Amino acid sequence: MASPAVVENSTKTNIESWFIPVDILIISCAVSSVILAILFLIIIIRDRTCRTVPMMLVGNSCFATLMFGSAMMNLTSLTLQKDLKQIYSHDSFCVIAGYLIHVTCAAQNYSFLLQAIYRYLLILHPTRFFWHSFPIQILFICMSWIIALVYPMEYLFTGQIVYDVNNQVCELLPKLSFSVIYMIFCVFAIPVSMIMFIYFILIRYVKKMNTHVTPINTLIRARRELKMIRRTVILITIVVTVCFPYQLFLLMSFFNRKPKYNFRIAYVFGDISILCVIITVFIFTDRLKASVKNIITRPTSIITPAVT
Repeated sequence: MASPAVVENSTKTNIESWFIPVDILIISCAVSSVILAILFLIIIIRDRTCRTVPMMLVGNSCFATLMFGSAMMNLTSLTLQKDLKQIYSHDSFCVIAGYLIHVTCAAQNYSFLLQAIYRYLLILHPTRFFWHSFPIQILFICMSWIIALVYPMEYLFTGQIVYDVNNQVCELLPKLSFSVIYMIFCVFAIPVSMIMFIYFILIRYVKKMNTHVTPINTLIRARRELKMIRRTVILITIVVTVCFPYQLFLLMSFFNRKPKYNFRIAYVFGDISILCVIITVFIFTDRLKASVKNIITRPTSIITPAVT
């Protein structure tokens, strides 16, 4: 097996004045995302009304966001430490941190795909309750995490996660290669294209329902589930849009024109996308908003002393 990490550029880079503020900004966004994700997970677990399949899938998205935010926080903490001490070296933990970034990013995107698949099954196969059940959805969740954990091993064990001295991170070497294209497909292309494909199929299906004699309850339910998938599309669109600089830098690397500090810049947008995602999940999840509202407005018991 090849060495898991090599130094891309052995020449020491000068510490730019914006390195430390950017590191702190990334860590701040990651910490905020982690705190919100933990709070939402606690609410989902403790609130009995949230113990449904749709809320379990939302909880999986919150957990994936929690893991993604934690991975970004750990990786950037290492970068900040090296920037402060002007250390230009790496260890095995740096490579593992880079690997976890890819795992958790994919897990987050596939968690949105699972929500879309669930809505698809509810609309097109409403009487096949087996596919809507907890065991099957848990199985899908486990499969998505296995895929997220396994797919980066193609470039992890071939030594293509390298230490970039300019960006002080261990990342997949950005260049025109099978591994980079493979990563783009696994992390972005497959989940995003499948979500969009499901969305357009369901739009056509609901339109056909409008032109045929359909029970009003069935039509209302289909429109409601389509609305939920539309929210998932908005979520994944936020991810793709905010992370556009990362995708642009990958494309530029195919022609050897990537910026010197490409990962430092891309990670800022990546962490902002994590924070935007967890906030949007809260805004779009009515049951979660209702639970938070109940906690905030819950009346406190006032004990008055007995009059003798």
